[in-house]
Amino acid sequence: MRLLLGALSRTLGLTAQPGSSGDELAEDGHEGGLVGLGMGPSALRVNTRSLELPGGVCASFAVTGYPREVGAGWLEPLLTYPGRLDVSVHIDPIPPLVAAQRLRRQLARLESASRADAQRGRLADFAAEAAADDAAELAASLARGHGRLFRVGLYLTVHAPDAGVLEGEVQRVRALAASLLLDAQPTTFRALQGWTSTLPLAADSIGARRVFDTAALAAAFPFTSPDLQPVLGDTPVLYGLNAYSSGVVVWDRFAQDNYNSVTLARSGAGKSYFTKLETLRLLYQGVHVAVIDPEDEYRRLCDHVAGTHIALGAPGVYFNPFDLPQGQGEDTLIRRALFLQTLISAMLDEPLTPAARAVLDRAVLAAYRVRGIGSDPRTWARPAPVLADLATQLDTIAGQGASEASAAADLAARLAPYVTGSHRGLFAGPTTTRPTGHLVVFSLRDLPDEVRAVGMLLALDAIWRAVANPADRRRRLVVVDEAWTLMREDEGARFLYRLAKSARKHWAGLAVVTQDAGDLLSTDLGQAVIANSATQILLRQAPQAIDQIADAFDLTDGEKTFLLAADRGQGLLCGTGAGSDRAAFSAVASRHEHRLVTTDPAELAGHQQHDATATSDMESAQR
Repeated sequence: MRLLLGALSRTLGLTAQPGSSGDELAEDGHEGGLVGLGMGPSALRVNTRSLELPGGVCASFAVTGYPREVGAGWLEPLLTYPGRLDVSVHIDPIPPLVAAQRLRRQLARLESASRADAQRGRLADFAAEAAADDAAELAASLARGHGRLFRVGLYLTVHAPDAGVLEGEVQRVRALAASLLLDAQPTTFRALQGWTSTLPLAADSIGARRVFDTAALAAAFPFTSPDLQPVLGDTPVLYGLNAYSSGVVVWDRFAQDNYNSVTLARSGAGKSYFTKLETLRLLYQGVHVAVIDPEDEYRRLCDHVAGTHIALGAPGVYFNPFDLPQGQGEDTLIRRALFLQTLISAMLDEPLTPAARAVLDRAVLAAYRVRGIGSDPRTWARPAPVLADLATQLDTIAGQGASEASAAADLAARLAPYVTGSHRGLFAGPTTTRPTGHLVVFSLRDLPDEVRAVGMLLALDAIWRAVANPADRRRRLVVVDEAWTLMREDEGARFLYRLAKSARKHWAGLAVVTQDAGDLLSTDLGQAVIANSATQILLRQAPQAIDQIADAFDLTDGEKTFLLAADRGQGLLCGTGAGSDRAAFSAVASRHEHRLVTTDPAELAGHQQHDATATSDMESAQR
């Protein structure tokens, strides 16, 4: 990547402007002045090239010279410096009209000087020729709207406990800057201004600026990790901070060979916290997410982002399996009839006999016909039948005395608990909440164990219909939290296998999260899920499972030790794309994100009490 800096400053005629504030505070190297700062330290001593703070000393530098060509994340070595080093980048955009005028003017000067030298027989000025080429390239980029110009200041502040240690730290930092072809000059007689320029105050008191174009400025941002390949996709997500450096770990699952992931951790290691954090950040990127939530942990997140929350099994929540999806082909009605046979088989907890399948297929189509729904797609928008309508049709067939009467009567009797009995809650009426939106959460906590398999099958069917809908193709992620609960059911296990194998073809990814590594590592299904997951995340592991996990993921002894001693939220990201990308990271969240994704009961109780107090105070103020 080109970094047009030295030539650009000549091109635009922009030079470093000395600051005007605070010069009267500079003292000689022997006598310092005490300056009280309102929000800073209680006092400090300003020397010629350093500041004496209550907790130590510091020295600041302004970068005045830059290389001409750099790569992405070229400032990363400064951020991973083992000592305490503050790095501050100040950015001011240059108006396009001003930049274009100065470029044209300086380009004319450079071309004129080059022609004059050629006419007089002088040697070519290669620096001037490089500046002219850069100016022409920038002028073309600005004219096409491909980029902009910025005035950028880069400042460094080195901290140490005393002056003796500071001298050594300064030499090491300047050597590091020189290795990057950066010319770091001390802020002599302006130590206070240099220090304040590196504080998070958005105030540049030095004013030593150079000109960057858009590509050079983007390359200066240190959003890379030494353990991972550069992010190439459109949906990068910040996973956290590198556990062994101050770099960041950014990963894009949709830029890998497949979009699936598997997250393994012991209970309490933070796997649901991390998964919810990634879900929230993928929503920022426009990814549609569907979640199977067995413990109702995603409700607060869903409510905050205006998602769709469906609490299967809760009072008054109905999910009608007879609903016909829109825009999914001419065989929609036939596919729905076939799915209903699978659903009825799950309700009866045994495979259907051929006679039962025949009578059930006849009853299902008859139930649709009673509602005016047939093979004509224009009729599919009419209200769909419910399970009680199917039972009515089975009773009708049983009363006709035909050869199928016995099978129909048997089906009607065995479906009675779901129609009029204690299991009818989920099927008692039309669907109350449609599973549509950018975030759809199916909560299974309220489902009794007797109907959990049926409710889970309904949720999985709705998710698969959304993923496989060719009329609505977009980036999607299906999150299966506590996947061990799903893998105990035959239909749930088959769903995971099918989605892991074919999700990529539908521009979707599967995120499997489980605390029981044995469920994945000891079965053929689990091995298939892992083999088809290009993103593998390992958080803290139990000693009983670490050897099995180490064999499955080819962990080193150091990585095993890290996973055994990892704190909550710390983990190992293993990418299986190009190369063997691995990075140990610690998940980080903002205060607002943390409040949405945490499940700590103590914190949640505190938030509820705070919200109740705030509501009471607001009502009192209104009265």
